[in-house]
Amino acid sequence: MANLDAPDLVLQPVSVTRKMSASLPRLRDLAQSKGLKIHHLGAGYPHPEVTDPRGFLEHQAAYFAHLENQEGLNDPTVLPEYLRESFSYTDTLGPVTTRQTFANVYGRDWGVNIDIDKLIPTVGATGGINLMCSLAERPGKPVAYITDAPTYAGFTARVSLCQHATIFSVDMDSEGALPEQFRAQIRAARQQGYFVPFYYTVPDGHNPAGFSFSQRRREALLEVAQEEGILIVEDAPYLYINFADPADRPLPFFAMAPEQTVHLFTGSKIGFPGPRVGFLYSQAELAIADGEVVPLAEMALTEASSDMLFQNPSALRGFEALLHDADFNEITSMWVLAENKLGVYRENRKILLRVFDEMLAPHPDHFSWTIPEAGFFSVFTFLQQGITTDDQLIEQLVAEHGVVAIPMYDFYPQDAKQRNPQAGLDQLRISFCFSESTGDARRRDMQEAVRAFCTAALQINGLA
Repeated sequence: MANLDAPDLVLQPVSVTRKMSASLPRLRDLAQSKGLKIHHLGAGYPHPEVTDPRGFLEHQAAYFAHLENQEGLNDPTVLPEYLRESFSYTDTLGPVTTRQTFANVYGRDWGVNIDIDKLIPTVGATGGINLMCSLAERPGKPVAYITDAPTYAGFTARVSLCQHATIFSVDMDSEGALPEQFRAQIRAARQQGYFVPFYYTVPDGHNPAGFSFSQRRREALLEVAQEEGILIVEDAPYLYINFADPADRPLPFFAMAPEQTVHLFTGSKIGFPGPRVGFLYSQAELAIADGEVVPLAEMALTEASSDMLFQNPSALRGFEALLHDADFNEITSMWVLAENKLGVYRENRKILLRVFDEMLAPHPDHFSWTIPEAGFFSVFTFLQQGITTDDQLIEQLVAEHGVVAIPMYDFYPQDAKQRNPQAGLDQLRISFCFSESTGDARRRDMQEAVRAFCTAALQINGLA
């Protein structure tokens, strides 16, 4: 085996979710050796009850047959256009019909006139994150990204791949990131010689913080971004996994200021996770070398073509089918698709909060938790000193109670830990989205899982 000399390479830390995935088989065996049932409160996966592809595959086949019928082909030896396009090389922008359909439906939902030439297909929202970081890092200058503390582990993992990139994080309260600290971090990064391209956030159903930014806070953050001249990269996987009344739902940033926002859509939660369909959209313009001003979408398209020259047209056309009803008419809104998912997540969320209230609300000095208005997560906090949500406690939860949860400390960027060495060490991310069962069995399993967690929390606090 070759022994390569690479002194400039640095081994990057493994994300908290990846660490848990790696250790879970050993912990599961330990729990099962004690006769314990495994309770899934850790994974942020879409539930299998809402990702059964069989009905979708039937609908997709019918939609494709409809497209073929529209072509009016009588010669069976002639390849239909949709089929040729689905299995050929395609433009980096992907099929025009998919982008147009998505622009129509998504634009209606949020009151944005979406220009399909500025709609860049990505491999899920993760592909959009990578695209924006690559674009910012390409000049080779020291770059500082602004993000929340805590923030999505996939974002910090991507940033860590660039040795001249760092994070300046912003603390949050119950409404979102703190505007004055947001401004201060932008200025501090610039004073230290960093290029500051954007602020990355997940404002709806924040992963991992387990709440949504208020409308008032979004407006304040947008004002700072406009005054300081940086973009807001809005990761929106849970935009439609929303439990608030329609009148109470805050606007996404791109509906407020599409010229200041890079919006990342993924079909993983609203449709199916496997095909990895996503879009990056922005109406922003960038000032580049020699004072030239160009659309950000044009720069992103060039970057995308170097990363993934040809999109997967078959997956995109399948997503296009999802945006049509049983009569092959374009659906009026994606909320129609969301309702098929929300029933399961609403029930699971209701069970989580009901059992928390029943078993833990009598101890307000010991426990608190966020009330998720969107997304898959609630952040649970131990209020008493002396309880540390480290790896040892995580192993204890699995080994003694069969409960899988995710510690919060690894979701905090390094500078947040320097500000507060105890950041996240009293918190767990509790997920209510996933179980291995469906229907009534899923409801029973969710209740058992939350009760098992509450029992463990009470025992850890000496209250059982």
